[in-house]
Amino acid sequence: MPEELTDEDRLTLKTGAFGAVFLVSNVDPGMLSVLKESLAASDAFADASGVVRAALTTGPLPRLPRDSTLEVEAKVLPALGAAVRILREKSPADVAAYREVVLAAADRVARAHAGVAPAEAAMIERIRAALGEEV
Repeated sequence: MPEELTDEDRLTLKTGAFGAVFLVSNVDPGMLSVLKESLAASDAFADASGVVRAALTTGPLPRLPRDSTLEVEAKVLPALGAAVRILREKSPADVAAYREVVLAAADRVARAHAGVAPAEAAMIERIRAALGEEV
């Protein structure tokens, strides 16, 4: 039986997931695309199930640095790796689901406005690497 995630564990999963969406969205920002991208990410998170869905849809939103994208990356990419480690330890059956939902959200955000730009594709590959998947 999976071990219960702590509030801190859930916040780490959220920081990674929401931060990944933020990073992809900010690579190629546009005022009109922000709403489309937010809706696309929300849909991907809503598609999650079990432990992953509970972690991503309950509790407080993560706090991300506001000064620079580099600071966000420095917080988010390690959080993705930490989230995978937490799930591997406490709920191994949910590791693949977390990876899939984060990558689906990032992909949906990238596609929400005029297709995937090269910079968005590069960021998605960095996210994939942080999740511990083969590039």
